[in-house]
Amino acid sequence: MRITVKIGLLFAAIWIAIKMIFFMTGLTGDSIQTSAMINILCLLLSISVGLYLVKLRATEETSLMTDIKNGMTSGVPYILVVSIFMYIFYAEINPEFISHLRAEKVQAMKTRLDDPATLARLKSENADFEVMSKEQIFERMKQGPENTINAKSTSVLNLLALLLLATMNSIFVAVIYRKVVFIPRS
Repeated sequence: MRITVKIGLLFAAIWIAIKMIFFMTGLTGDSIQTSAMINILCLLLSISVGLYLVKLRATEETSLMTDIKNGMTSGVPYILVVSIFMYIFYAEINPEFISHLRAEKVQAMKTRLDDPATLARLKSENADFEVMSKEQIFERMKQGPENTINAKSTSVLNLLALLLLATMNSIFVAVIYRKVVFIPRS
């Protein structure tokens, strides 16, 4: 197995351990900001360390595209393992989080509909809502979070966001390594 893949899997295991520690101890509660920031940091470290080790072992000069590819080779296994874990985590280990998130969104909708100005604006913006009562509008709007906030959509969005982030990080890290850390010798 390539060193970059091993590094990606290592940092995925580190993030999973941190996420489980946060869950077991209740340090972050229902907040996902800390976990998300650590996830981004682990992805960046996975790409940086993986590319660094490849460049240290390289016997000849590599192109920028090769460096980006090596960075992605470290980032993609990380992304796959973390996304699969997130699906399992939110579907099996902590499904209450998804229920809590849905309830928050539904409550926010109910609060917005209680405001007469907002209700009037919604009725004017959507032709279907013009003839509906407040309760009917609420039932229609409530279907959105119930259908979209689930473990599958959370893991898919995580997969897509991390893939985009890994691509950008691979480019930035490769450029920084080429210009600052591993300066070509003439």
